[in-house]
This record gives sequence, C-alpha cells and structure tokens, in this order.
Amino acid sequence: MRKFTKRHWPPAKPAVSKRTLKIGLVFDDSLDKPDGVQQYVLTLGRWLAREGHEVHYLVGETKRTDIPNLHSLSRNINVRFNHNRMAMPLPVRRGPIRALLEREQFDVLHVQVPYSPAMAARVILAAGPRTAVTGMFHVLAYSNTVAWANRLLGWWLRKSVRRFDLMLSNTTATQAFARQSFHIESQVLPLPLELAAFSAAKPLARYVASLNIVFLGRLVERKGCQHVLPVIVDLRSQGVWPPNARFIICGAGPLAAQLRTYVAEHDLTDIVEFAGHISETDKPRYLAAADIAIYPSTGGESFGIVLLEAMAASRGAVLGGQNPGYASVLAPHTESLFDPYNTPALAAKLLDLLQHASTRAAYSDWQHSYVKQFDITQIGHQTVELFAQALHKRRG
Repeated sequence: MRKFTKRHWPPAKPAVSKRTLKIGLVFDDSLDKPDGVQQYVLTLGRWLAREGHEVHYLVGETKRTDIPNLHSLSRNINVRFNHNRMAMPLPVRRGPIRALLEREQFDVLHVQVPYSPAMAARVILAAGPRTAVTGMFHVLAYSNTVAWANRLLGWWLRKSVRRFDLMLSNTTATQAFARQSFHIESQVLPLPLELAAFSAAKPLARYVASLNIVFLGRLVERKGCQHVLPVIVDLRSQGVWPPNARFIICGAGPLAAQLRTYVAEHDLTDIVEFAGHISETDKPRYLAAADIAIYPSTGGESFGIVLLEAMAASRGAVLGGQNPGYASVLAPHTESLFDPYNTPALAAKLLDLLQHASTRAAYSDWQHSYVKQFDITQIGHQTVELFAQALHKRRG
C-alpha cells in the first residue's frame, strides 16, 4: 500500500510557503459543468492565481474561453457512472502531453482522483523528475458495483499511483474509500468555497416575505428531491403546512417531468415552484432566501460543497441526507442529518423548523460559525503548504 504521512483535519496552522509555484490542475472531465469537482478546480485555481502562483488547467474537452492557461487535451464522451453524469476522455497522444510538460516545467501537478488511464494517467507518467504530483480523492461509491469498478481502476492505474508524492481526500469517508479501492493512504483536507460570495448574498425580492424551503441540485434519483414532496403532502393533509410556506425546486434533470406530474396530481402547484436551472450568479440569492435548505441525497456524495454554500448564504437551517459524505461534513451537528426514506421523521423535523423561528436561528448561528473554516483563504494556504512539502520531498 502506498503510504503518506497521516494527518487529520484540521491540522495545526501551517507556516505558509512564500515561494510562488507553477501549478497544473489536472482533470479528465470538462470544466463546462458546475458540478462539485469542477467547482473545486476553479475555486482553487482562481485563489492560487490571486496569490501570485501561475496556474494552468490540464483538462478534458472544454469549450470555455474565459479561463487563462487552459489546455483542453482530449475529446470526451458522456457516460453515466456512480449515478452521475460525467465526461470520459478518449485516449490522448503522449507526444503532445510530453511537449506541454517539457515546455511548462510545472512545479506541481495536482490531479483529481479517480482519473482515466486515457488522459490523466498519461500526464502523471510523463511528469519530469522535479515535478511533484499530488492528488485530491473525490469519490464515494453509490453501490457495490461501483466500488468494485473503482478497485479494478485502482489496479489498472497502479503504476501511475506510485508516482504520487502526496494524496489528499476531502473527507474521512473518501479517505477510507481511497485506501480500500486504490490501496493508498491520504491526508484529509476539505474542499474550499469562496465564502464571501455566499455570505454577502441577498435573497431575491419575491422570496423575502415567504417561508421558503429550497432544494438546489440536479433532478436525478440520487439527489433525492422526490423524497421531499410526499412530506409536503403529509404536512398539508394534516392541516399544519404554514399558509406562507413554499417549496422552491432549483435545478433541472431527467426527473423534472415526473416531479411536475406528482405536484399536479397532489394539488401542490400553489406551494411548489419549479425554478429550473439556476446560474452560478443567482445561486447565492436563492440560498439566501432559504429558511430551510434541504439536500436529501441518498448516497454517492464524497463531500457536500452544496451544504457549505447553503450554510454560508441561508437565513435558516441546512439539512442533509444521511449519507457518508454529508455525514462527514455535518458530524459536529447531527441534528442537521435525516433519513430521506423516513417520511414521518422528516415531516416532524420540517414541521418543527417551519413552526419555530428560534429553532431555525439556532441551526443558522451554528452553521454560519462552522462554515468559516472552509473558506478558500483558510484551505488555500493549507493546500499551498502541502504542495510545498510535496515539492521539497520530490527535490530532496
């Protein structure tokens, strides 16, 4: 088993390296989507650039033109994996990869893990002897089939895995899965967010006076929006649904038509709003309107950056489905977790929060304080220090 020094987060405050680095952020997928790993790559990259580091993006097929130093290395095909949509690179010729690395002479290549043998593995194996290779492990398996697939992938990638100088995992749950599937020890370092963009957000005017439950995510089975609607039916049938309350569904996906049909059949059209796909610009304002932000994901979550965004922006409580990734984030406040399949228990929790502003305020006070430690200004400096340590190890 490949081993690195174990460290539990949060570590002691590091002595921040003053050296500027040339860093390549390696990611097989596209940067065109706003998913969690894409957000991590872009958030970290922007902050590193502001700190004076030279940042390059070595990614799969990406059509964006607003990102500096972007190297789109492959053509990609869309696949479904781990109950999620992703783009997988087709094989990339080794010659252009070697030419890019020889020209740029990166200090650090930071790879998003798991990765493909067709692109990222070839980048890793082409890295020069003075380039440190680091990784961030992002995945938790949604099923046993996916777990076995990751073990097979880890075996396939074993040669490139040996090249890493440092491996990070975003939670203790992914740390355990990295050990199980890739046979690699890692240090825990959470994913960061740009806290200011969310904590300063103001709610959209049309939601200021109402009592709002907000779901924000893809309308797919794994994200669990379908588990909230029966709860609303239950509360309304009991006559306890507040007259000024509404459920705002922010997102798009294959379950949209099914959810709209359910809402119409159960006469919920007056209290359930489908906001559709929400831009990254508008996302903080929808979350700022949330008296309750709810994320009923049933599994496959490696971290939960969406929880942190909602904690920073919302005016009330943030609730997350009881799955290992969300539980790792919400461990200090287990009241924020719930079983998406237990309709009566979730109904009781929502009713308590809807009826008691003081309860929502207690959640909010804790969450606004807790989320500060995940700001990019905190995590970013720790990341740079870890990069510097990996580079020192590599160059002796």
